[in-house]
Amino acid sequence: MAFQAGGQRSAPRPAPATPEAQAYLEDYAALLDAVPHPSFVVDHRWDVVLANGAFRSLFRETGPHPTAMPGDNFLRYVLFHPDAAEVLGEHESLWCLPMLAHFASVVERHGHDHGVQAIRRDIAQDPIMDAAYRQGLPHWIRAVGEGAVEHDGAVRPLRHPDAVRGALDCRVVVETSRHLEELGYRRLTLVLRERRRPASRPRRTRTGATHLRVVPAAD
Repeated sequence: MAFQAGGQRSAPRPAPATPEAQAYLEDYAALLDAVPHPSFVVDHRWDVVLANGAFRSLFRETGPHPTAMPGDNFLRYVLFHPDAAEVLGEHESLWCLPMLAHFASVVERHGHDHGVQAIRRDIAQDPIMDAAYRQGLPHWIRAVGEGAVEHDGAVRPLRHPDAVRGALDCRVVVETSRHLEELGYRRLTLVLRERRRPASRPRRTRTGATHLRVVPAAD
């Protein structure tokens, strides 16, 4: 399922407040580039602040999109980019729903933020996405447990564009150094590994329109 975002690209991210913070991020970028797994740093909106070569390689075949490129805002990419399901396996259940649940908590903490408001407006413009956000999430969380919302430690399937690597699992590892936390950032690494079990495909019910399984079709 692809969702279309009608909003505008996030505003340019402000530069770090001090030369020391800028120097830290420059050195942190060098550290990221030494990591063989896709690794990236985001702010509370999921705007991508830093990303390494492995991250860019994983998403190198992503087609253009005005607001949802993975190197610009990872949340928008997961929710709105029509190519996201080609990389992110079990896209709806293991990527979209956890990201929507996380975004709900972001709205509680940063609801005044213009970038957060813009994402919420784009969700509201898609009836299926909005129904999943407002109605489906509580059902899904009750069904799978609160732990499914947590990114750190989650194992999720993906497909690498390199045909030799193909279908893989990744463990999401969330790390935040003291300096990154002070800047309002956190780092995520997708630790790639061979798939240990076949990924199950969600069963779909044909009702004339496609719905997330956790959202009942309207009567």
